[in-house]
Amino acid sequence: MKRIEKIYLYVSQKSKELNMDEVASGSAGVTTNEVAESFGIQRSNASKDLNELVKDGLLAKIEGRPVRYIESGLVTKSTPKLIKLSPRNTQKANEPTDIFQKVIGVNGSMKVPIEQAKAAILYPPKGLNCLITGATGSGKTHFAHIMFEFARDRGLIKGPQELVVFNCADYAHNSELLMSHLFGYAAGAFTGATKEKDGLIALADGGMLFLDEIHRLPPEGQEMIFYFMDNGRYNRLGETAKERQADVRIICATTEDTSSYLLSTFVRRIPINIQLPGFNQRQTKEKIDLVKLMVGIEAERIQRKILLTEDVVKALIGSVTYGNVGQLKSNIQLICARSFLSHMDKEEILITLEDLTEEIKIGLSQLANDRQFLAELAQDLEPVMEVFPDQNLLRPLVDSYELPYNLYEIIDEKAALLKDDGVDQDSINQFIMTDINVHLKSFYKDHRLTFDIEKKLAEIVEQKVIDLTKRIYEVAKNKLNDTFQVNFIYAMSLHISSFLKRHQLDNQGELNSNDSIKKMVEKYPAEYEVALDIKGLILESYQIEIPLEEVDYLTVLLVSLKKEKATGRIGIVVAAHGNSTATSMVQVVRQLFGSDNLVAVDMPVEMKPRVALEEIINAVDAVNSGSGVILLVDMGSLGTFSEEIHRRTGVQVRTVDMVTTALVLEVARKTELLDTDLDVLFQSLKSFRGYSNTVDQDENPEKVVSTQHLKKAIVAICASGKGTAQRMKKVIEKYLDEAGEKELEVLPISIVEMDTVLKELQTNYQLIAVTGIVDPQIGVRYIPMELLFSGEAKYILQELILDADNQFEPVVLDEKQSWQICEDYLRNNFVFINSEKVMEPFWEFTMEVTSVFLEEVNQAFTINMMMHLGGMVERVLRQDYLTVPEDQIEIYQTKEFKQVEKIVEIVEDALLIKIPQEEVYYLVQIINNTLDA
Repeated sequence: MKRIEKIYLYVSQKSKELNMDEVASGSAGVTTNEVAESFGIQRSNASKDLNELVKDGLLAKIEGRPVRYIESGLVTKSTPKLIKLSPRNTQKANEPTDIFQKVIGVNGSMKVPIEQAKAAILYPPKGLNCLITGATGSGKTHFAHIMFEFARDRGLIKGPQELVVFNCADYAHNSELLMSHLFGYAAGAFTGATKEKDGLIALADGGMLFLDEIHRLPPEGQEMIFYFMDNGRYNRLGETAKERQADVRIICATTEDTSSYLLSTFVRRIPINIQLPGFNQRQTKEKIDLVKLMVGIEAERIQRKILLTEDVVKALIGSVTYGNVGQLKSNIQLICARSFLSHMDKEEILITLEDLTEEIKIGLSQLANDRQFLAELAQDLEPVMEVFPDQNLLRPLVDSYELPYNLYEIIDEKAALLKDDGVDQDSINQFIMTDINVHLKSFYKDHRLTFDIEKKLAEIVEQKVIDLTKRIYEVAKNKLNDTFQVNFIYAMSLHISSFLKRHQLDNQGELNSNDSIKKMVEKYPAEYEVALDIKGLILESYQIEIPLEEVDYLTVLLVSLKKEKATGRIGIVVAAHGNSTATSMVQVVRQLFGSDNLVAVDMPVEMKPRVALEEIINAVDAVNSGSGVILLVDMGSLGTFSEEIHRRTGVQVRTVDMVTTALVLEVARKTELLDTDLDVLFQSLKSFRGYSNTVDQDENPEKVVSTQHLKKAIVAICASGKGTAQRMKKVIEKYLDEAGEKELEVLPISIVEMDTVLKELQTNYQLIAVTGIVDPQIGVRYIPMELLFSGEAKYILQELILDADNQFEPVVLDEKQSWQICEDYLRNNFVFINSEKVMEPFWEFTMEVTSVFLEEVNQAFTINMMMHLGGMVERVLRQDYLTVPEDQIEIYQTKEFKQVEKIVEIVEDALLIKIPQEEVYYLVQIINNTLDA
């Protein structure tokens, strides 16, 4: 007997024992908790089975706290507050359904796509192949599933057939593997093919095949598909004598412009192109309904009523900036999982603004400037949106944004285990919240939503250049009758922007065309003619007459932008201090150019120089293709590695320091697209001035140089550059956000390398303030640590933003205030330590250190030391200690070190832990830097 059947018998038996007066009053019945305890199952599973029985008409559900269930036969007219759920199946026999009527926007933004979809499915005799286009996250996969459901409801697909899905991106660069998956293979077709196997075409015979990301198919893959579209026949891989046949309706999907990525012969075979609207193209009522639908899916999973305040709905809608419905879905999954954790023992879940992540809260401010849209929202929104488990407008279909597991069951089960182990509720919440983020981030790493291509490019060059490049693309495509790489717009936009920048700065560093360039240009007269046309377009747009040397470079650019890529490119290695600094820059460039000739080397502060060298050598070996390697570093000291790398690898290496994302883009552009050698590239990079082009054309170039300003930043200093400094960064960013300041950057650094790093930062940034334990005396405002965490810094930062000359008086905190600041900080920022238990030994240690080394109590020192101790103990518990530079180990033998090592026993004895010497080293550093100040 199934569990659900046992539960029905249990409730039925309990119902027979009820007093009918109690039934009539609605105060009797079985609760979800009773069922869960009786069967030893999770509450969510019990709730799910009970509601299924209600939908089947076997049980009745009575509203109240808690909700109760009784056998439906006991319900009378006097039974109050019945909760009605949609029956499992109310459709009459043989009556065709129209699932499209349940689609949000069926009479609005989705009307035309739905009409096209129906036409494609119903067109006699066997329907039409179609292409679904739309931005990332607009619901292409979901829409394909709905088309399949519609076809099956109309009897056009027989039997237990399901929609067959194939993602072309998985096999974009391997035509043989692609063919074997689609068409199957014969025994002996390749090594390891011991027996024959059907492909997806055979699996989809009589049904539908959905080809997602069709733009990733290489031309030969497109040819295979359109041959099958033409005649319905195909061969397995390795099978030539026998031709097979299949009846398959094909739906394709892409985010890209079909004219740029698909063969014209392929496009001609797809008569219907269904364009899905982006989230921002949806009507106001549709956006609200989409929120309700997505929340309804989560409510169904947890079998609870979910309530959202008006501001929460607005924030969710405003948070959709680039990922469309997919982004909305992932945001809703996150906040529902977080709120479920906080309301596990309640019958309903209320989500308020306080329950949202900071990223989603920002969505509220995104709507602030659109008064018309806010007014429309106000008309359609209730103060509280109520979503019941059974009110989905459309049953959830699997798509690429659907979690493959029930996250709520994972939360439920883990919470029960932790509770059984005696873990307190706050700790349970912290542990499981970490799990929620890990699960969601892990799942979405392969479904990451990316910004619109043009929008990302617009962050680097002005829109006018992009518009000009689009015109150039049309001219080049038409005159050369050729296809270009997908990054044409990027490469040409960056090249033109770089030229305009050089022109404004009166710097002709790259325009001395050498003999090799001129000889290459002579071989491509057609491309040279197009380059002359580009010269004219630039003159028309910017009133700038570009020299003929630049026309040579434009010719080379056009040649190299054709589909075939050059071989033997120069490799690129980006090496920068920080846990992910280099990786972040490389990811941006790979996304823009699709480059595969660059590698990132991240160097955490604690990484030893020799270890960093080995990492860089491995990276150089990985990207070397015979033409040398450009090493881009963030600090000049890394430049000393070049000779040793060459000695050990034989690879020619040229080093450029002060790396930025713009510099990596420039190097990638030139190594990918220009035929040049290592030294020519190295010399050209010395004159690179970035892509920014916001100066009026009639402005004096000398004035441009003098008025150029660096990005403003605030430096946060602590012992290690991690831990406390990172948390200072969060506090400052919170204050800046409240002040409406979006451009200011916060840079956490370590005291140990403060002098060296600050010199580098002063070159790259306009520093307006420093905060932390010590004032480095570099001529900018110093905000003492105690001010930062007292809240006073909020107003100081606002003054700094408004008026750089404003002065301020330091705020003096008494011991009680300092204690409270430290306790609040420890409570809010650490997982493994109990703030109430550690405060006493931390404070005693700090006061003892103060009495031994300092002349008087120092508020900044006290607060910084307490916060650093919190991070230290957390690292000890995780066994994730800081490391000490090899040339600093001699400090272990100093008198000061021995003294601190003795005093730290206060913390060790109180918490029953052992503090390693590496951590004691950083305690000594805090003391020494305070004394030096």
